[in-house]
Amino acid sequence: MLEIKNLHASVEGKEILKGIDLRIGDGEVHVLMGPNGSGKSTLSNVLVGHPKYEVTEGSIVFNGKNLLELPPEDRAHEGIFMSFQAPTEIPGVSMTNFMRAAVNAKRKYFGQDPIPAGEFLKLLREKRKLVGLDAHFMSRGVNEGFSGGERKRNEIFQMAVLEPTFSILDETDSGLDVDALRIVAEGFNMLRTPATSAMVITHYQRMLDYLKPDFVHVLVNGRIVKNGDASLGYAIEERGFDWIKEEINA
Repeated sequence: MLEIKNLHASVEGKEILKGIDLRIGDGEVHVLMGPNGSGKSTLSNVLVGHPKYEVTEGSIVFNGKNLLELPPEDRAHEGIFMSFQAPTEIPGVSMTNFMRAAVNAKRKYFGQDPIPAGEFLKLLREKRKLVGLDAHFMSRGVNEGFSGGERKRNEIFQMAVLEPTFSILDETDSGLDVDALRIVAEGFNMLRTPATSAMVITHYQRMLDYLKPDFVHVLVNGRIVKNGDASLGYAIEERGFDWIKEEINA
């Protein structure tokens, strides 16, 4: 599904990613861990096409297409979704109108007619149940007045509606209490299929408990320095990152 080779990227002239190699197959969940500033969020933003980030070397192929040639909106239509660490508030734009615009933009990209009103409302009802999002949120502005947990649930709700093939969760667990984390994680797990994949950025073992990832990768100073399964994440939870840095420098 996704193949990244020798990826280098800079922000405002400062190199952050220094040669990322990563392959994510269909149906796989990969977790990225690493110290703050190691490049995890930079990698996410490069994948979705944030204009602030400049790719200086390397390649990204997504489902056979050169991702770096696609504008951000086309990457989204092709099936890439990102759940933000700090979801943005959009006052004055209701969740219903926001999601209708997003769904119809994707349909237009694939040459389809706009979704019928009845079908769209049924879709919203079905997907809201996955993450425990109440109906009254649909008439409110996007994330307007939402708590931190509600914003994160709303991100998973959007993912459920848009049905991406590759999802990026950038510290979705940050700031969530135990109940909210469980609801978000269970909603995400319900959306997993053999044809969808995900990259999850987290600092916490509790996400590993819920998501049961196939692979865990550790980023240090802009490079993936260690790969493993969920046991690697548990070792980091217990021992931190210093032992990995010592292995690198040995």
